Amino acid sequence: MFTIDTDAAVSRFMDLATIPGKSGEEKAVMTRLIEILSAAGVPEHCFAFDDAHTRTPGGGQIGNLIVRVPGTIAGPTTVLSAHTDTVPVCIGARPVQDGDVIRNQLGEDGRSATGLGADDRAGCAAMVTAAMELLRSNQPYAPFTLLFCIQEEIGLYGARYLNRETLGLVDRAFNFDGGSVEKLVCGAIGGERATITVHGIAAHAGVAPQMGVSAIVIASLAIASLHQNGWLGLVNKPGLFAEPQSCSGTANVGIFNGGDATNVITPLVKMRAEARSHNPAMRARIIQEIQAAFEQAAASVTNDSGVSGCVEFKSTIEYEAFALPDDDASVIAGEAAVRAVIGDSGRTTYREISNGGLDANWLYRHGIGAVTLGCGQQNIHTVDETLSIPAYLDACRIALHLIGNPPVVPS
Repeated sequence: MFTIDTDAAVSRFMDLATIPGKSGEEKAVMTRLIEILSAAGVPEHCFAFDDAHTRTPGGGQIGNLIVRVPGTIAGPTTVLSAHTDTVPVCIGARPVQDGDVIRNQLGEDGRSATGLGADDRAGCAAMVTAAMELLRSNQPYAPFTLLFCIQEEIGLYGARYLNRETLGLVDRAFNFDGGSVEKLVCGAIGGERATITVHGIAAHAGVAPQMGVSAIVIASLAIASLHQNGWLGLVNKPGLFAEPQSCSGTANVGIFNGGDATNVITPLVKMRAEARSHNPAMRARIIQEIQAAFEQAAASVTNDSGVSGCVEFKSTIEYEAFALPDDDASVIAGEAAVRAVIGDSGRTTYREISNGGLDANWLYRHGIGAVTLGCGQQNIHTVDETLSIPAYLDACRIALHLIGNPPVVPS
């Protein structure tokens, strides 16, 4: 079993957490990662950036950083990945150690002003720590690649637009993100988002309301219908598909904007909604029901001339569902690594299918079956975010085990 310099590993996370890097602005983080790995002996030719940021909706400063380290022995190529961006609440983080956790420094009022950014600088730090410890050990190792993704927080865009050719060969893959180190996320739900624009007809609400068509009324009728018919919130439609577990999903109308004055029949409402399911057909059916409800509501509301409103409906698959088989190479290797690290501590490894989207969703679409492993982050995306130091150090050890102990292929 390899050992790690725990003090250096903690300092490395705190260093990375102080660097601002919201989605689309990850260049400074990437620069620091290259500095750290270069100082550890990774040659310049091992570093490459892809052009993912040129295809993301909002552009960005830089693409995914791909660090391909050739092995000293034959063996499977292992990929470790993490995302470098944080949510905006984490800008200005000032991490401090408080017993067995790292949290953001508190202000004079006893409160934290920002989040910590452990999601996912802890994943980045664990990967870098593993690479540094392996290289300084002078032990033989198989090829490995470190993939630092951009823009995960706003749509998994780095993984989505990854240049697969630049990444190169992948035999096993492990995505370090949030959660418990005992948990192996071996699959995840699929999600689709819709933009809904309801067009009504403006009229004076006091003088001639009968001449108008309220976009708010149309939207309200549609949402009420979806709720009453079980197509919002937790959706469960037994018998819709052959397998019971394929008949469930979730749906939500999360953004609702419209109206400028109380004396005007509202002519325009814009909304955003989503649907999720582990069954792509169920997810698509939920979206179909949402669209149908809005179109039916629009047709049912007319003014005194019989003119109705109309609906513009657009949807996009944000990430597709996937589930790795029990005998997948990454699942088996990941479980073995976690067990080797937690040993007889009384903790038990377990596998899970996530109800949230992950970079692993899009890696799977690129032909890469990645297991997602946790780093001990807690209360992510809030000012109360903390990082469990023991769990983070275990994540460093797990990452090191994965790249330092791969099965050797006979020459």
